[in-house]
Amino acid sequence: MGGTRVLIVDDHPFFREGLRQVIAAEEDLEVVGEAGDGEEALAMVRECSPDVVVMDVNLPKINGLEATQRIKDTFPDVQVVILTAYDDEEQVYHAVRFGASAYHAKDVEPHQLIRTIRLVRSGAYVVRNRVLNREQLAEWLQERYRQFGGELIPEKFLPSPLSAREMEVLRLMVAGLTNKEIAYRLGISHQTVKNHVTAILSKLGVADRTQATVYALRHGWVPLRPPESSR
Repeated sequence: MGGTRVLIVDDHPFFREGLRQVIAAEEDLEVVGEAGDGEEALAMVRECSPDVVVMDVNLPKINGLEATQRIKDTFPDVQVVILTAYDDEEQVYHAVRFGASAYHAKDVEPHQLIRTIRLVRSGAYVVRNRVLNREQLAEWLQERYRQFGGELIPEKFLPSPLSAREMEVLRLMVAGLTNKEIAYRLGISHQTVKNHVTAILSKLGVADRTQATVYALRHGWVPLRPPESSR
């Protein structure tokens, strides 16, 4: 097997540079590209053909979890390592369910990250610093289903990932905009916004906009910064 090709995805250039230096120092690893948001990550996967993507969750445009799922849907052989500031058990569960092969907090030791990249390239999974095979991962997921869902819930009843447009609406909801303001900002009708909000609440399994906002922020789906004004 040749050198492992790695794509770095994070919206902070300084952090990307640190990752690049750590990864590029290894003879068997090659950094083939960098991306600053979820949309750019998808384009770079097509352009650079990485073996492993090191992915933040809290990204502009498309969050890291949705980007992970889209990558795995189109390029199933590409492995994704989530590297994020959000380190809680439910977040790990969602990341793995969306297709991630590993999950680390950003304070991970460099040697641990390098080891993880090599492990996922070989087909292993790294969850909570545990190295798992596919069968062990399935058992771990079953335990999390019970913990977070109360029952072993079929996949079709679990929270669905949002579309790109729904993510735009959700970001503006988190920013405190009303449906009318969102419609104006996005150039769509008030009724279309209402339809998107209804779909978002249904997919996230929440009752109202406030709960949707809390969910989005807790899971790092929306950056903790105001959305850019349209130009």
